[in-house]
Amino acid sequence: MTAIGLIFTAVAVLLHGYIFVMESLQWTSARTRATFGISAAQAEATKEMAFNQGFYNLFLAVVAAIGMGFTAFGDKGIGLALVLAGAGSMVAAGVVLLASSPDKARPALIQLVPPLIGCVALVIARL
Repeated sequence: MTAIGLIFTAVAVLLHGYIFVMESLQWTSARTRATFGISAAQAEATKEMAFNQGFYNLFLAVVAAIGMGFTAFGDKGIGLALVLAGAGSMVAAGVVLLASSPDKARPALIQLVPPLIGCVALVIARL
């Protein structure tokens, strides 16, 4: 179960790293605007907010990645705590998106399912 947990957590880390790139570095590009369904004017008006939000996603990914490292090569207790802090926050944010914007169910599920599977698998592995 540890391997499954680490694989799904890695998917979540990579996904949130990509979200960081889109939100903080490419927010006004045509591709990113299409992904988020916003106009050029909306992207320009929300550029500062997206920049900040992108770093939030990056920090969650970093915490989860450090937790993966501890789980794989160090203290599994510290690793689980860090994975649950980083990936668990990804899950919570996805649930908030799903609850607040049901029309964004697909992106919410993409955001929350991999870290959820990773967290559950790592908790089961610790039992």
